[in-house]
Amino acid sequence: MNIFGVLTMIGGLAMFLYGMNAMGDGLAKLSGGKLEQILEKLTSKRIMAVLLGVVVTAIIQSSSATTVMVVGFVNSGIMQLSQAVGIIMGANIGTTVTSWLLSLTGIQGSSLFIQLLKPSSFSPVLAAVGIILTMTAKDNNKKKDIGNILVGFAILMFGMETMSSAVEPLAENAQFTSILTKFSNPVLGMLAGLVLTAVIQSSSASVGILQALCVTGAVGYKTAIPIIMGQNIGTCVTAIISSIGASKNAKRASMIHLYFNLIGTIIFMVVFYGINAVIGGFAFLDTPANAAGIAVVHSLFNIGAVLLLYPFGNQLVKLAQFTIPEHADEKEQKPDEFAILDERFLEKPAFAMELCKNATIKMAEEAKDALELSLENLHTYDGKRVDKIIALEQSVDRYEDALGTYLVKLNNCDLSQNDSRTLSILLHCIGNFERISDHAVNITDSLTEMKEKDLHFSKKALEEMEVFSKALKDIVEATCTAFVEADLGKARCIEPFEQVIDGLSIELKQRHVHRLRKGKCTIELGLILEDIITNYERISDHCSNIAVCMIRVNEDGFDTHEYLDVVKEEKAPWFEEEFYALSKKYALPEKKRK
Repeated sequence: MNIFGVLTMIGGLAMFLYGMNAMGDGLAKLSGGKLEQILEKLTSKRIMAVLLGVVVTAIIQSSSATTVMVVGFVNSGIMQLSQAVGIIMGANIGTTVTSWLLSLTGIQGSSLFIQLLKPSSFSPVLAAVGIILTMTAKDNNKKKDIGNILVGFAILMFGMETMSSAVEPLAENAQFTSILTKFSNPVLGMLAGLVLTAVIQSSSASVGILQALCVTGAVGYKTAIPIIMGQNIGTCVTAIISSIGASKNAKRASMIHLYFNLIGTIIFMVVFYGINAVIGGFAFLDTPANAAGIAVVHSLFNIGAVLLLYPFGNQLVKLAQFTIPEHADEKEQKPDEFAILDERFLEKPAFAMELCKNATIKMAEEAKDALELSLENLHTYDGKRVDKIIALEQSVDRYEDALGTYLVKLNNCDLSQNDSRTLSILLHCIGNFERISDHAVNITDSLTEMKEKDLHFSKKALEEMEVFSKALKDIVEATCTAFVEADLGKARCIEPFEQVIDGLSIELKQRHVHRLRKGKCTIELGLILEDIITNYERISDHCSNIAVCMIRVNEDGFDTHEYLDVVKEEKAPWFEEEFYALSKKYALPEKKRK
């Protein structure tokens, strides 16, 4: 094998790894983070966790990625170690799907049907279809993702065939055969598989390389089996690295992955080679391995390990806890509510985006709760309620900081067009939700001042404020609903609502001036009322900002002022109708005539 053959093999390996990554990313984007959400929620039963681990890993084409996500789930506190065990077991079975796909390259036969099954026959067609779908996708994210999956699969198969073609001349190389023979030693073979997998961070890729080497005819099952055993241990390195700096429970999750593969490998090696020694040797060990045979061995080991260790899942948890012991202060430590925004999830941007959306929804709900509590104080002042409002506002502030930082990092990832729009909306909205909670505190401060100074609104002023408060509460509720449901129709109804609140604000200020002239209100109380009205109006402005942002981003526009100017100037019939209906609903009590 000359230098050009080596370069061809390296190029084939590069295409192989790129294709695997592209196909996995395409499948992950196509799922839109839904698979990971299912993984997060439906793991209460271990058998269900195993099945989910199989499905998710088979789709995203990486047991390492699945295990890293599990480490993230455990680190954030949304998954227990007992749940993680099942997913880790399932991931080991799911990773065998790749080896079966790659075994197609070893298909031999002259019939038309057999020829059609060979990757060299259908991969060019898949690549062509994938390119066409990608280039014509435009705004169709699903079409683009499918195109990327097809192209990734084609590149994967081209890379596999390129590697196989490059190493084929090695069949006549006695030195190469001699090196491979050394790996027939179970310990050396296992170490070789471990190191290779640890370096490239993918057991599927290392198994694929082994399958490519099979075309030389120099790789016997005596060599292949211990290498496959080592590959299963080497794949644990990714999860262990991922757990560095994480919580103790996250580290335990990575240790469960290691112990599962290590114990399974040791038991298999002892039993298999023990029986081999007793019977005088398995005859098939001296026969050349092929791609399909590698897939069979890989599958039998992983399925067998799951069947063997499944009843001992709790013992694996205890072993991990023994390795990384629990301290007394750990039990008392409360989980960080923002730990869900784990950087490990950035590997799957679609899922990370779903986590951000859920966190922003919680933030919006807390901002709404803070406002509603502050409005309740308008009628019946309660000091305990004030403490709750302040606590909610502080929580909203923390959400803004955590989400802002995480979204900036997420923005640097490879996002779909839909996720990019969502990110823009979230970045804009978190600031507005935070300001709503700030104004809720401002309203509370004004009411606290009234309480301390023993000031009271007149009956008439209180009636007017009740109408205003109801309108404010409803617009915030409508805004949160539109945001949570991503309903652009409901979002469009916010602007006429905001106009009604602006009108109420002006009218209330005029009525206050009228009462002040009549001596029915003091300047001190009037100033407090002015502050409250201003905060009400500012909150409605933030509701308008959120709604307009949702509309403009989804229309691929970003100039919110332009949109508002057009809406206000054109006064579309639907706008006029909505404005009129809301004006009637939130009409202030009529003034008394003299």
